[in-house]
Amino acid sequence: MKGLYKISTGELDGLFAEIAREMRLYAPLRQGNELNFGLWGASVTVDLHGLKTDNTPKDLFLPQSEDLYSASLKGGDIKINPAEAEFAPFVVFGVKACDIKATAVLDNIFLKGDFVDHNYKLRRENALIVSLACNKPGMSCFCAAFNLDAAAPGGDIATWLCNEYLYLQAQNEKGEGFIKQFAHLLQEAEEGEIAPIQAEIREKIAALPYSELPLENFTPENMLKLFNHENWNILYKACLGCGICTYICPTCGCYDIRDFEAKCGEIQRFRCWDSCMYPDFTLMAHGNPRISQKERFRQRFMHKLAYHPEKFAEYGCVGCGRCVNKCPVSLNIVKIIKSLGGE
Repeated sequence: MKGLYKISTGELDGLFAEIAREMRLYAPLRQGNELNFGLWGASVTVDLHGLKTDNTPKDLFLPQSEDLYSASLKGGDIKINPAEAEFAPFVVFGVKACDIKATAVLDNIFLKGDFVDHNYKLRRENALIVSLACNKPGMSCFCAAFNLDAAAPGGDIATWLCNEYLYLQAQNEKGEGFIKQFAHLLQEAEEGEIAPIQAEIREKIAALPYSELPLENFTPENMLKLFNHENWNILYKACLGCGICTYICPTCGCYDIRDFEAKCGEIQRFRCWDSCMYPDFTLMAHGNPRISQKERFRQRFMHKLAYHPEKFAEYGCVGCGRCVNKCPVSLNIVKIIKSLGGE
């Protein structure tokens, strides 16, 4: 393993200030009852003890809305003006293992297919991700069911909070460069210093109610059986189609591209998140192949549990539990897995 370092939690503001002098720094910021990734500044409150953020790091790589270009017609000629996007280096600090894995799922979609998303690629290349082991897993967490280790969160640098210290360990060359750049603020540590907190985290995770889920039936061979399962006829009925599950999901990457007339003679094109739970998601000139909420509801969970694994050999869910917490009718992927996977 690479070298282990530590810094007193009382000195973290100094580390954050030095990082912010070099590049943008995003961290979990506490505002009342809300915990969200936001831009670090002198007047903000960083909370590394919270369970997980309400939003996800996905926002930093695939913004909820982003301008693409504008087009104008002048003198019979169409002029295309690409939008100016900033792709400067930045650091995301305090990312939990579930969100680290979610970023890898998005990489499959935007970087490893037939088409590589230019803006997403540049943001990923310019990002340094500092992960944080999950000291306080919650009852809604089920990362262990998808074989994630919350005590070894990965990223470019992995960190652990233990005994008034934050421990840091580079996971790749990018992380080693970061450690070297800020080494004057760090102390060397022994590998054994983080072993107790890792053991404690794994024990807590194993005791959670959803740490084991019946995923054995969710295989490409069973796809047709899953698609036609009679339980869909019951499960979907409570769904409101509000789309909150897709907006808070760290692995949902669907978006729409829209135009509007910014001013007379000029059209602005932008892309924004979309949701497979909405009636117009698959609307085309000839009509809509998913005309009912049942079909849209089924699509979301089949994508996570069957279609994505068939294409990329891994699930499209990371067990973060946000949908468990936020669905207004308590209809989440855990219930789907138990209903369809229990046979």
